[in-house]
Amino acid sequence: MPRVTALFGLSLLPALALGAYAVSGPAAAFISEFGIEGMGVVSTRASEIRGSVSPDGQRIVWGSTDREGGAGGWDLWQATLKDGRWQDAQALPINTRANDFDPLFSADGRWLYFFSNRPGGVGGDDLYRAQVLPGGGFGKAENLGPGVNSRGDEWAPTPSRDGAQLLFASDGFGGAGRHDLFVARWDGRAFVDPKPLPGVNTRDDEFDAAWLGDGKAVVFTRSKDVETQPVRLYIAQCDGREYAAIAPLALSFNTDDAFTFGPALDWNKPTEMLVTGTAKAPRAGKLDIYRMKAPAASGRNGCI
Repeated sequence: MPRVTALFGLSLLPALALGAYAVSGPAAAFISEFGIEGMGVVSTRASEIRGSVSPDGQRIVWGSTDREGGAGGWDLWQATLKDGRWQDAQALPINTRANDFDPLFSADGRWLYFFSNRPGGVGGDDLYRAQVLPGGGFGKAENLGPGVNSRGDEWAPTPSRDGAQLLFASDGFGGAGRHDLFVARWDGRAFVDPKPLPGVNTRDDEFDAAWLGDGKAVVFTRSKDVETQPVRLYIAQCDGREYAAIAPLALSFNTDDAFTFGPALDWNKPTEMLVTGTAKAPRAGKLDIYRMKAPAASGRNGCI
């Protein structure tokens, strides 16, 4: 099943004359509402989606649907921090000719999680992870198995800080309707027993989520129909039982007619979060990766 088809038909405006401007390293200290990530290296004229920074702050990975130089299909990319800037963008060697997408580093830096519809999976889009190697490479991709992969599509794997839970989206485990958000637990060998994220799922598509405050709040994406309708980021606080007080994320380009999604907490700078969208300025291409201050997690424990 294609993912967010409506997004990739967005008209491409000319890139702003911002040169190699990047929000990384010391530059991040100047963020007001938001800043673009890695102009010309991470964010380019192509569509760049769901950026994730490694816990040591030395790598950033992201997905792209149309950036040239990949293996084919949708591909995973990586840049490294040099002289305070993201540089040397490269397609990852774990890419296949199928779709490889939605990357996220684990909080301990040992794993890169993503989804793929490569041959040999359980269903359509399946969840995978690959070991992160010290020299900058990656080990063999591992399917996360039937505990979290169904005959449907699973997206946006997001491990908790302690690695004990996995937050993801699926349309194959039942739920309230369309894509819903689920949480699975680690049993020592695999992630198993996915349960709906309490208070969030509706008849709409819910996907692309990030925990704040170790689960006291959650930022997630909602759309009436992810294939044809706008998508928007929301935030909800845990009331001790479920996520409540759901409201749009306060961000100027996160409007009800926009395409804003792909939240990911920066493990290296946990007060900051990366999101995907299209601001009026600065802008590099169709969909860019932006950095913003992470919203406050004012909720309680008890939702995960």
